Amino acid sequence: MNNFSKIGIVLGLVLLVASCSDKRSRNFEFMPDMYKSVGYETYQQVDFLPNGTSAGLPVDNTIARGWIPYGIENSIEGKEQARLNPSPLDSLNKEENLKIGKELYAIYCSLCHGDKGDGQGNLVKREKILGVPSYADVARNITVGSTYHVIYYGLNSMGSYAGQLDTKERWQVAEYVMTLKEDLTK
Repeated sequence: MNNFSKIGIVLGLVLLVASCSDKRSRNFEFMPDMYKSVGYETYQQVDFLPNGTSAGLPVDNTIARGWIPYGIENSIEGKEQARLNPSPLDSLNKEENLKIGKELYAIYCSLCHGDKGDGQGNLVKREKILGVPSYADVARNITVGSTYHVIYYGLNSMGSYAGQLDTKERWQVAEYVMTLKEDLTK
């Protein structure tokens, strides 16, 4: 037999086997756990965890990776305490911090607070939200620490931005807000 006939026989057998298989279902599964996993509801009681704990809940006193606890509570007293906090950012990189703070402010804050911090953002001009005060308002008496506290917890109709900005970014935005306040009060 020559090589061409051997190749033809092998090719014919492969086609015969392939045509006989059922294309609507798998013939075999190499690792069935990869296809059909055991589903657990996130907060259901499971028997393989100790003390009847729920799947999906973090262990007590754990902190998510990259998350730094703030340590000041969300209350009026906490805000007054935060008012005294200075910025922990390096003063040698102040220009860089303000540049990044300006960029983040433009993304997250200027829509409501305005580019200048005068409370005349695009949503305010379109009357979608009302009552956004200017940073120049003397009665507000904002500091870099109280600004960070408001970014972290939110205040009144402003929600928290702790999920969108990490610790350093929140301080950078707070420092930039203070420059806007200085510009408005000149």
